[in-house]
Amino acid sequence: MKICVVGTGYVGLVVGTCLADFGHSITCVDKDQGKVDLLNSGGIPIYEPGLDDVISRCMEAGRLRFVTVLSDAVRAAEVIFIAVGTPAADDGSADLSGVLAVAKMIGESLTNGSVVVIKSTVPVGTADRVRAVVASVTDVDFDIVSNPEFLAEGTALEDFTHPDRIVVGYAKTSTGPMMDELYAPLVRTGRPIIHMSNRSAEVSKYAANAMLATRITFMNQLANFCDLVDADIDSVRRVVGSDSRIGSRFLFPGCGYGGSCFPKDVQALAFTSAEKGYPFDIINAVHAINEDQKLVLGRKVDSLFGEDWSGKRVAVWGLAFKPQTDDVREAPALVFIRHALSRGAEVVAHDPEAIESTRE
Repeated sequence: MKICVVGTGYVGLVVGTCLADFGHSITCVDKDQGKVDLLNSGGIPIYEPGLDDVISRCMEAGRLRFVTVLSDAVRAAEVIFIAVGTPAADDGSADLSGVLAVAKMIGESLTNGSVVVIKSTVPVGTADRVRAVVASVTDVDFDIVSNPEFLAEGTALEDFTHPDRIVVGYAKTSTGPMMDELYAPLVRTGRPIIHMSNRSAEVSKYAANAMLATRITFMNQLANFCDLVDADIDSVRRVVGSDSRIGSRFLFPGCGYGGSCFPKDVQALAFTSAEKGYPFDIINAVHAINEDQKLVLGRKVDSLFGEDWSGKRVAVWGLAFKPQTDDVREAPALVFIRHALSRGAEVVAHDPEAIESTRE
């Protein structure tokens, strides 16, 4: 298939590269000329293990290219992915300005029968808004697919090529077979493509991330409780994780979750719920508890040294929100560093990949 991917951030770059590796012809579009030049020269703007090798292989084979002009790429494509950012606004809502702006530009160049796939993480109802925007500038036949990604930074290539499931939401019955064909290499080993409505697909992404964030938050609070009663949280974790009804993943306590997904998605789910007049109490509590958990390590050091750490050097090992990435968005390490600096300490920090992004 001829495919256009709009956005060369984390999601767009991984999706476009992996689809090119499957044999599709991929054109990735980004308005940032510097980023496009970097990619065309063999560099990549993010750190993701193994991604640079796959990009090089697909570019050499002529199946992957990077451009800044959207209109030509859209006209030539059967499937157009929207993979631009949806950052959290100050009120917790997802900022859809980028998605809707791209939708309008796509509509102005769309050819008959094309499918527009929303890969960005978006709140429920976004597909309806995108459909209306596209329809306002074109008379051609098209459909909108909600196809959320479930990629974890550090393991994105493995996650894309060996997914637990593929979620596709759409309105037209003719769209289903096209999406089945697109993802055929991933389902030959039995991984399911789950077909549903656009709104169900949109909720599914938030539901999965909110559930994982809730597990992490529960274990963090349980760890704090174990401190109070002189119990070993690691022993407790192994008991809980050995229960087949629960499983062992996402049960390690720590300084709170961070990154580009969990914090943003939890807040967006809470915002949409509040808009509907429904108090999603668990989700609201997860967000508040996680923000407080990021302060726990600083408080522990305060209990040893008081509020004046002057003359002390603090080493911080690990700056990204998780291993195998350079992403420091919402990273707990940044909260601790700011706390240490406010106490007068000298901070010396190290991370294999995230030093430059932390400096910024």
